[in-house]
Amino acid sequence: MPRAVVFKGAGQPLELVPFVVPEPQGKELLVRVTCCTLCRSDLYTYSGRRTEPTPTVLGHEIVGQIAAFGPDAPHVDAEGNAVEVGSRVTWAVAVGCGSCFFCHDDLPQKCERPHKYGHHRVALDRPLGGGLSEFVLLVPNTFWLRVPDEVPDAVAAPANCATATVAALLRHAGPIAGRSVLVLGAGVLGVTACAMAHAAGAKAVMVSDPAAASRERAVKFGATHTFPAETSDLATGVRDATHGRGADIVLELAGAAATVQTAFTLTRTGGTVVLAGTVAPVGTVPFDPENAVRRMLTIRGVHNYHPRDLVTALKFLAGAGRGFPWRGLVVEEYPLEQTEQAFTAAQGQPGLRVAVLPGE
Repeated sequence: MPRAVVFKGAGQPLELVPFVVPEPQGKELLVRVTCCTLCRSDLYTYSGRRTEPTPTVLGHEIVGQIAAFGPDAPHVDAEGNAVEVGSRVTWAVAVGCGSCFFCHDDLPQKCERPHKYGHHRVALDRPLGGGLSEFVLLVPNTFWLRVPDEVPDAVAAPANCATATVAALLRHAGPIAGRSVLVLGAGVLGVTACAMAHAAGAKAVMVSDPAAASRERAVKFGATHTFPAETSDLATGVRDATHGRGADIVLELAGAAATVQTAFTLTRTGGTVVLAGTVAPVGTVPFDPENAVRRMLTIRGVHNYHPRDLVTALKFLAGAGRGFPWRGLVVEEYPLEQTEQAFTAAQGQPGLRVAVLPGE
């Protein structure tokens, strides 16, 4: 009988629960999960740093194979690519209702009535909402795509979180070609940003992180300059690399008050700051509105992504991004029954991913 790993709260053991696989109804799609990588948000929920409704099945970085179509489900993906039972697919984490204010305003990721895979309460007899399960049931309106053959499971799974999020960041940042880009934080998001900025023709791709290993990894993903996180060394290095002006585009991905302040400081006059790391409270950050006005800064916050960013992510991984060592970002793999060990391993691997393979 198929199984799912149910999370009931921080500090409580995960429970391996059997369930009966339902027949998909209407436009639903039943997917057999082949790989789920553990995102940092999964680790935060598991450890109690963030709160989700329980019981729940965690995991949203998912790739799987179509197991069955609902009677009204299309046999083509959101881009019109033909699929069949056995085709590999992945999908946007957030599903919009299609009828609320934000969906009509082209912000389905901020839907008033969203469905988010790996982030909602489930019934124990139907735990099909997260990737730490042998099956996931895709609800109507899910934006799902066939995974290109060139993209292996361990690379495709993070695409519907890390890679798609970076695609959103760069879309909001504006033109990249010929610009200098500073990435604050060299985790999975950070090195992905380096790779996508490099491939988009950035003049310089600078990255800062306190860990030397993370900075070294960033070079393999296209970083042209790396700096430790200490403000003086970083500020000097960025100014030297940009003829004293500061970076054209700064991406804050570390999620700390100090790096947000650094982002404002090291952006050039007329530059753009994109904030994406601060998805949890970090305390107060000093902000001088006169300074922002006189320097003509553009400041954007990005949380989650639009489904079209997932299209960009998969095309990048199958095309211009194929030369980067994505497979090396997933350092350990565990079967479903060893999910506890997978979480323990992931907590000791900052900046990398651990995968759970429910089909193993």
